[in-house]
Amino acid sequence: MMSLPFYQRHHEHYDRAYRHKALSSTVSQYQKETKSKSAVYAQGSAAYARGSAAYRHSSAAGFSLDSSAAYSHGSSAYDLESAAYSYGSAAYDRSAAQSKRSAAYSLDSESLSTSSAAYSHASESINKLAAAYRLGSEAYSVGLKNSNLMIEDQSYKMSPKAKRAKQSLISEDKENEALDYSVPIFTGREVNISGITDTEEERIKESAAYVAKRNLFATGEGVSVSKVAKTTSEEKHHEKKSRKVAIRESAEHVAMRKTLEETQAFHKKLNKDKLLHAPEFIIEPRSHTIWEKENVRFNCSVAGWPEPRVTWYKNNVPIDVQAHPGKYIIQSRYGLHSLEITECDFDDTAQYHASALNVKGEVSVYASLVVKRYKGEIDASLLHGRNLSPSPFAVTPHGYASRFEISFVDKFDVAFGREGETMSLGCTVVINPDIKRFKPDIEWYRNGVLITPSKWVQMQWSGERASLTLTHANKEDEGLYTLRVAMGEYYEEYSGYVFVRDADAEIPGAPGAPLDVQCLDANKDYVIVSWKQPAVDGGNPILGYFIDRCEVGTSHWTQCNENPVKFARFPVTGLIEGRSYIFRVRAVNKAGVSLPSRVSEPVAALDPADRARLRGHPSAPWTGQIIVTEEEPAEGVVPGPPTDLQVIEATKNYVVLSWKPPGQRGHEGIMYFVEKCVAGTEDWQRVNTEIPVKSPRFAVFDLSEGKSYCFRVRCCNSAGIGEPSEATEATVVDDKLDIPKAPGRIMPTRNTDTSVVVTWTEPPDAKELVGYYIESSVEGSGRWEPCNNNPVKGTRFICHGLSNGEKYIFRVRAVNAAGLSEFSQESEPIEVKAAIAAPSPPYDIVVLESVRDSMVLGWKQPEAIGGTEITGYYVNYREVVDGVPGKWKEANIKAVTERAYRIQNLKENMVYQFQVAAANLAGVGTPSKPSKPFKCEEWTIAVPGPPHDVKCTEVRKDSLVLLWKEPVYSGRSPIVGYYVDMKESKAKEEHWRSVNEKPLQKKFLKIGGLTEGVSYVFRVRATNQAGVGKPSDVTDAVTAETRPGTKEVVVDVDDNGVISLNFECDQMSPDSKFIWSKNYEPIEDDPRLNIDTKGGKSKLSFKDLGEDDLGIYSCIVTDTDGASSSYTIDEEEMKRLLALSHERQFPTVPLTSELAVEILEKGEVRFWLQAEKLSGNAKANFVFNDKEIFNGEKYKMKVNHNTGLVEMIMDKLEEKDEGTYTFQLQDGKATNQSSLVLIGDVFKKLRDEADFQRKEWHRKQGPHFVDKLGWEVTDECNVLLKCKVANIKKETHIVWYKDDREIMVDEEHDFKDGVCTLLISEFSKKDAGTYEVILKDDRGKDSSELKLKDTAFADLMNEVCRRIALSATDLKIQSTAEGIRLYSYVTYYVEDLRVGWVHNDTQIKFTDRMRTGVTGEQIWLQINEPTPQDKGRYIMELFDGNTTHKKTVDLSGQAFDEAFAEFQRLKQAAIAEKNRARVLGGLPDVVTIQEGKALNLSCTVWGDPTPEVSWLKNEKSFVSDANCTLKFESGKNVSFSISTVSTQDSGKYSIVVKNKYGTETSDVTVIVMPVSGQTDTVQGHNQSNKTVSKKKKAMTASKQKEEGKKDFIKPHIEEITATEETPDPNEIPPVETEKDTKSNQQAAKKTAGKAGVAEKVPQPTESLDRQGKKPPEKAALGKPH
Repeated sequence: MMSLPFYQRHHEHYDRAYRHKALSSTVSQYQKETKSKSAVYAQGSAAYARGSAAYRHSSAAGFSLDSSAAYSHGSSAYDLESAAYSYGSAAYDRSAAQSKRSAAYSLDSESLSTSSAAYSHASESINKLAAAYRLGSEAYSVGLKNSNLMIEDQSYKMSPKAKRAKQSLISEDKENEALDYSVPIFTGREVNISGITDTEEERIKESAAYVAKRNLFATGEGVSVSKVAKTTSEEKHHEKKSRKVAIRESAEHVAMRKTLEETQAFHKKLNKDKLLHAPEFIIEPRSHTIWEKENVRFNCSVAGWPEPRVTWYKNNVPIDVQAHPGKYIIQSRYGLHSLEITECDFDDTAQYHASALNVKGEVSVYASLVVKRYKGEIDASLLHGRNLSPSPFAVTPHGYASRFEISFVDKFDVAFGREGETMSLGCTVVINPDIKRFKPDIEWYRNGVLITPSKWVQMQWSGERASLTLTHANKEDEGLYTLRVAMGEYYEEYSGYVFVRDADAEIPGAPGAPLDVQCLDANKDYVIVSWKQPAVDGGNPILGYFIDRCEVGTSHWTQCNENPVKFARFPVTGLIEGRSYIFRVRAVNKAGVSLPSRVSEPVAALDPADRARLRGHPSAPWTGQIIVTEEEPAEGVVPGPPTDLQVIEATKNYVVLSWKPPGQRGHEGIMYFVEKCVAGTEDWQRVNTEIPVKSPRFAVFDLSEGKSYCFRVRCCNSAGIGEPSEATEATVVDDKLDIPKAPGRIMPTRNTDTSVVVTWTEPPDAKELVGYYIESSVEGSGRWEPCNNNPVKGTRFICHGLSNGEKYIFRVRAVNAAGLSEFSQESEPIEVKAAIAAPSPPYDIVVLESVRDSMVLGWKQPEAIGGTEITGYYVNYREVVDGVPGKWKEANIKAVTERAYRIQNLKENMVYQFQVAAANLAGVGTPSKPSKPFKCEEWTIAVPGPPHDVKCTEVRKDSLVLLWKEPVYSGRSPIVGYYVDMKESKAKEEHWRSVNEKPLQKKFLKIGGLTEGVSYVFRVRATNQAGVGKPSDVTDAVTAETRPGTKEVVVDVDDNGVISLNFECDQMSPDSKFIWSKNYEPIEDDPRLNIDTKGGKSKLSFKDLGEDDLGIYSCIVTDTDGASSSYTIDEEEMKRLLALSHERQFPTVPLTSELAVEILEKGEVRFWLQAEKLSGNAKANFVFNDKEIFNGEKYKMKVNHNTGLVEMIMDKLEEKDEGTYTFQLQDGKATNQSSLVLIGDVFKKLRDEADFQRKEWHRKQGPHFVDKLGWEVTDECNVLLKCKVANIKKETHIVWYKDDREIMVDEEHDFKDGVCTLLISEFSKKDAGTYEVILKDDRGKDSSELKLKDTAFADLMNEVCRRIALSATDLKIQSTAEGIRLYSYVTYYVEDLRVGWVHNDTQIKFTDRMRTGVTGEQIWLQINEPTPQDKGRYIMELFDGNTTHKKTVDLSGQAFDEAFAEFQRLKQAAIAEKNRARVLGGLPDVVTIQEGKALNLSCTVWGDPTPEVSWLKNEKSFVSDANCTLKFESGKNVSFSISTVSTQDSGKYSIVVKNKYGTETSDVTVIVMPVSGQTDTVQGHNQSNKTVSKKKKAMTASKQKEEGKKDFIKPHIEEITATEETPDPNEIPPVETEKDTKSNQQAAKKTAGKAGVAEKVPQPTESLDRQGKKPPEKAALGKPH
């Protein structure tokens, strides 16, 4: 329980600042939700003010107006904190369960506000105190839960049980009376605590939660304040006490004010840091125990930004939902995450955890699931086991097996790595018996310390293999790693050492990185950092170290010291309380700064006492609930002085003090003030002037180096400051720890063939040793290498990674915080080789033969021979009488070398036991276990005894060789063969099977067909005429596998033809030997063979390989792990080797290709051959017709020794060059030659080809054609002539010809992409001919010709027609005035494209009614006067000369009906257009005449029936009179006459013709000019004697324009007579052609007659019956491309 300092009772202004500083800083960091103070109070209220809730309930019921004044809910204070209150009320109102209490409190607040106005004249100090306490009361009295949830925590009960504080009434007449307020002490505890782990995230949570809780207590926020009445004596005592401490309290107030300002500035920055934060679990999943077949759900909620990604794991393996469909259901909604497991079974019993990850970090929470079985099966909840990490529980599989055998296969060996690399260790674990329902507990240890998973270490268990991965190796990871596998109560361990070397320095010569950075002593404003010095100094002494710090959650590193420090401990000050930090260290020497060390574990800047309290009573930052109770302050007791004060550490930078709390301290907590003074004086100064410390440990800084100081400590609590402790003795500020002296007596001893054990003695007077560094050096090299990079404790170390056979010397130096000692003296040199030891016991003793007084024993060689070969065996025996064994007796005094021995002088029918001991140079090993009892009796069986010394060799993944020795007892007849049996090692006895069906004569057998990875055992039985004897002893289990590094016997034939067998072994020990055998019998001195062994290689050479040497040659290397191999030489292999030997004795130069000839680009002739390889001394001779030729003007010869190419080039091939060419090669002893005969037709053909190639080369020196002239048809159905050219330049010209006539082109060719083209559009027969293109410039010319005649032209036209046919559009239906037309458009039409039409599968015969033709690009079929018989499917067939292309249309049903109806309409429209009334011509547009003249105008009209004619003048009806005569004669001739014109006759005259088909009007403008003189009659007529076109209203605009150009009037003509050519009365006026259809339509609109508008009907301009006529000439050639 925390108590408040005494000075908080009276200095209200200090209390307020102190409370505000802590609460606004830590709660903001703790909650991470808002920045405003009101939000902080509201959030804190939900977790910390249950006691206030109960108090508020009673206050709402019983408060009076007067008591409200004491409670001081003044309106002014209320307004100041209205934001906090309203926010808290809103939070409170959101809870339905608390709504009633909120309403009650609101009523109470209203009454309090009313009464507070009357109390507004209260003293200012009282108002300030009330406002301060009300601030906490308001913040913690809203949004609270039911008061009956208040829980009293007995664990915090250090003072009497709290009583409800009664409210005192404050009246106005007492407002000047000195009052005192006492702050009650509160105790709290957390609910739903989940425990504390060592992970980084939870340590940060602990720090934040602690500071929030501590500051809550310190500030008194949310604490109901009671005024306590004091007696007069107490007030006097209080005043007296205040006078004594006034000066001290004033100083403390100033210091606190400064701290407040600094803290407020810090928290402004803190709020900015809240934007991103690591994941934090608000609700953690809980563990479950369920029955089988039930479903279970784990739920959790997580906060963080950015939103964390949650992954679920089972036994540290991610859960794959897709791999188990329906088994797992993972959901994530609005921050709530769940894992549901359906129909759980026993295998689901495991540890599950959820991992939340975002950019700020990762955090995990764990939960366990136990699935129980119903009665009748094993209930997992009843099983017990060891609680081994990381599994949350373990079960012992009792009932399945009484004992488990745990073995390790494929074990990890001593490992070497480098900093920054990823290293992996692993073992395959075999557990017998294997119970699938139970999983072993896997633990990894480093140097005996349990390893837990972290970002540096990952552990996996696949069900068979345990592995550990160092994701980023550091020197801290170096050490002895131990794998412990536990199954219930049984466990096994396996260990191996891991070495981690320094990473390459960024700066050459820089030292290695320091290691093992730790935080030894952490307080609220400092941390003492320690580290270990590196083993590698880079060749220069280390000058010191730099310490860097980084705040957790950031990536900014700050260097803590300006100058390097040599002492391996350093105090880092200036930390911010409540924040967490990590540290790293860098070493520096003359060359530069090292790489940084691995960062330390995060540490929070907290008081040690607070950290201890936090760990003892951990908080649950996001889910825990703190129950706050109120206590009556008891009368304090001034604490006594601390005891046992001592200096536990002193350096030149700091001094660490430690003491014990006093015995007299009351019920409340105490704090300490530390004081110092220079030795010899009494000038004591307080060290911690601002805030007392709470833990009995403190580090003092800012001391002068070399001076002596004394220290003492005082205790304080709310009652006051106690007496000081006894002062310490004078302590000199200097490094008390000296660098250790060098270790002594360095003693290396042999261990293995790559390691040495080094021992030494500890240096004298060594203090605080961290460990030792060991270095090794090859004798005489002068170069030292570190054997370890992490200091080792103890005085013994195994140095690994040494070279076998080399001599090494060693030295050691000690390490402590002060530095590294001098090196010890160098050890004596020692050669690295395996240490020898006595062999292990032989085993599997069997009886091979038994007679009346002797027995022959056999046994197996020891598994461990002790590092050297076994020199012999010693056999002991003893009698066994009635099951009681006697004393052991020696059977042999001299060691026997064979593994079979006959023991003489035994008693017949006596039972004996035997034991055997093996011996080597180290001595006699432990005897074997006593054999089973054997009876000495005469064997009378007829079958042989058991073979013995059965062993396996040459073990591979699918085969092995089995060897044995014949039985000692052969039975009553000679042995005739052997049978070999085999089975899998785990199979039962009935699974033995025979390998061979017929007995073997030899005593070895190669057994194939094995399965890789399967373990087998073998036995052998001998047979004679009586039958098959007893089987041999079973061999040890052998696994079919090819071990890494296995090598085979290799046959070789050297350059002298010597044949040899070679075997190499890299697993040899110093005592290993190569043993060669023929047919598995050791080779003695054989005159036909020669054996030569050097180092790890052995060669068996044949002096003269022959039939006597046929057989199996094998080689075994002793003292290895079965290194052996064999090679079989049979007759075929012998012949091959002898041929190869002859070839090596009399070698030839091997040729890849024989002599060949080829023509080069310039027409040169190249002779060449290719040898496999040639040395630098190889020579070549060139021979032609048995005469050697030499390099010169005609022959160019070359030999390439690197590629083996030999060639000769002749510039030109002439007639005299016909003959035989030979290349002769010589390379050392090897020779070879190759010849080529060039005579007759072969020579002529080669010469012609050379001449042609020469001409081609000359042609290509200028512009030339790469691809000759050819043609292609474009998508537009045009013909494109093209060719590809090369060697073109700007001045090159291209000329096209057709039939020797140049084709003129408009543009120069640009030779784009080296292609020349000529485009011929609308290709036809007239374009047939011979085309030629010529390239020429100053370098020469080239031409290419293309004949497009006959067949070539026909092929081209076929392609043109095919493209035209493919371009045809679908058939369309069009109605005309004559009938129905079917048509299709093509790109263009040529006569070679044959067109046919089919109606209902019948070829159409063309008539006047059914016609076909082509108009432009339109191909049509015209059906005149269609009838219903014309209905059906029509097909247009286009034949391109090879293929018929069809287009189809269906003219039936609705399509025919609509077309026929349109035809009828157009037909009627055509008739109407033909017979309508019209003015055919004769009237001019304008007539100018002089006054007095006579005007005669005439025109012709037509219509059927005869039209009616009328005249208009200026749009008014006009009739004949005396001056004007209008005539209409013969139904077609119309005349208009004015005998004498006057100016009044000027105007526009219109003739209107009309019949039932329509009306037409023609206008003429008459202009009369006033002139005096004689009147002449002038008749106007058409100049061309044609009908004068009038400007008629029915005419089209286009025709009006055309006719207007022809008609003109000459001015100043006295009289004009306009006449019209009179048509033949019997002639029918022609109907307008297709081109005039548009004009007719416009005219029809103007006339408003009954005739309709005719659609445009294209008329055929050319029919198929006129296709025989030659079409007009057209431009056939286009521009080049």
